[in-house]
This record gives sequence, structure tokens and C-alpha cells, in this order.
Amino acid sequence: MTSFWSAWIIVLTLAFLVGIIWLLRWNMSNYTHIEEGEPMDHEFDGIVEINNPLPRWWTILFWITIVWGFIYLALYPGLGNFKGLLGWTSSNQGVLSVEESELATAAAKEAGLIVQYDREVDDADAVFGPIFQAFAARSIEDLAADENVRKIGQRLFLQNCAQCHGSNAMGGKGFPNLTDTDWLYGGSPEAIKHTLINGRQGAMPAYGETYSAKQISELANYVLSLSGRKVDPVMAEAGKANFVVCSACHGVDGKGNQMIGAPNLTDNIWLYGGSQAAIEETLLNGRNGVMPAFIDTLGEDKIHVISSYVYGLSQQQ
Repeated sequence: MTSFWSAWIIVLTLAFLVGIIWLLRWNMSNYTHIEEGEPMDHEFDGIVEINNPLPRWWTILFWITIVWGFIYLALYPGLGNFKGLLGWTSSNQGVLSVEESELATAAAKEAGLIVQYDREVDDADAVFGPIFQAFAARSIEDLAADENVRKIGQRLFLQNCAQCHGSNAMGGKGFPNLTDTDWLYGGSPEAIKHTLINGRQGAMPAYGETYSAKQISELANYVLSLSGRKVDPVMAEAGKANFVVCSACHGVDGKGNQMIGAPNLTDNIWLYGGSQAAIEETLLNGRNGVMPAFIDTLGEDKIHVISSYVYGLSQQQ
């Protein structure tokens, strides 16, 4: 915040509080010469106003709130750029990454500042940390069969994974369905946990400058034929020769390679759409899917619990 706007907020806030004090004193002293219940100087349409001052306890409450307002503004941030005498803040402001957040947290603790969010995280870790440590000592398969643990895993999933994979974990265009048995990098407990810890970086190269539009169409027909789709047999046969480039990742039979995340092209399950137009778009422009790593965000113990939830989803099929 610039100095101008900081000063503007300070002046307006203090002026507002001073105005409240003036208004309260004016109402308390303006008609002290008239006894309670006696007529005042106001009359309208034959109706005379009777002096009925505020109860004393109500007036005292007004003064208490005003005094507390000044105390609060002195102790906590609220007056422009003034940070408050306690050094309190709700969170580390301006951080743009987990690394910056960790550095800001360490700096605040070293300086003795009170960061509310950091304290709540520490309190939560003290309470729930041992619980997650106990979960981490059990196998993912065992946790997947525990209904209570699955509920915890579901909540963690909704907070961290549902933005891409959906609240039902069935994904969408470009985001894998986690409830079936089709896995890009493997659906074993170890593979799922590895994905969550380290993330994944998919890379389907673009062939728009390698093949002509006709060759792209022929190759798309051949890819479609691998999953038993009806295609132009002549174009599919012509595209088979160029599939040799694709086989380096997807295999000669097109069944994919989970070691590098190359999809199976024979099961008719498509991450970006299985129409000829969608496949041609993929061949022309390539695809670059990114699964973020959560080790710095959640820690291995919580990832262990989420892994059990995700693993259990596919085992229900």
C-alpha cells in the first residue's frame, strides 16, 4: 500500500472514531437541563417528544467499545501500513510458492512475530501429526480397507486433488479418471504414492511439422483402428507405416508404456478425446500434461493416506 492510501485510511478511521465520541457526548449533554420524562423542544403535528435518555449501562458499553477500538488499532494491523504493537498478522503476505512460505515462516519465528496461520498449522500438526504417523506405519492396501481412513483420505482428496480430477475423481478432458483400472503410470499402491510425492510431467511431441495433413489423418485412422473403431482401411494401412515413430513410446502393439506414462491406444479410453478430430489435434500440436508434486505441500504421511483413498477407488470396480 502506498503512503498516500495508508495516510488516507488512518485519517478516515481516526476521524470516524472521533466523530462517534463527539456524537455520543453531544447526545448525553445536549438536554441535561430537561428531566427524564419531561417534554422536549421538539413537536411535530401535535406530537411532543419526551426526554428519554439512553440507560447508563448502555452508555458505558458505548464508551467501552470506543476505547477497545483504539486499543485494537494500536495492537493489531488495521491503520494503513501500521503493523501494530504486537507484531501480529493473519498470515505471511505476498508469498508465491511453498519455498517462499517456508522462508517467511522461519523469518517470522526468528523475529518473534505472531503469525496466526503458522500457529494454527503448528497446533494442528501437534494434534494430528501422531495420527498420520500411525497411518503411515500401515500398508496402503490395509488403509484402503479401513472406512474411517478412507473418509479422511477423501477429505484430503477434495481439498487438494478435486480441482483437476473432480469431486468424484472421474476426471475430465486432460485429467485422468482415477476410478477405473486404466493407469498412465501404474495403479499399484507404490506407483500412486510415487506420483503424488514426485508429480508427473507428460510430453506428447507435436508432429505438425513432421507429417503432412494427409499423413496426420492417415495416422489418426490407424490409431483409431487399434481400439477396434471403424475407419477407412486404406488410410489406416497408410498410417501404419508412420506409426513406427509412435511405437517408440506406445509400443509396436500400441498398448503403451507405464514407465514413461505413454497411454494404451487399444482400450478406447482417451485422455483428450477419442474422436478423429481430437486425435489429429493431439498429433498436430502434441500434449503436455502436468501432475504437481505434493510432498512439500502435504508431507509423506498425508500422501500415504490419500494414496490409500485413490487406490481404493479403482479397487471398487
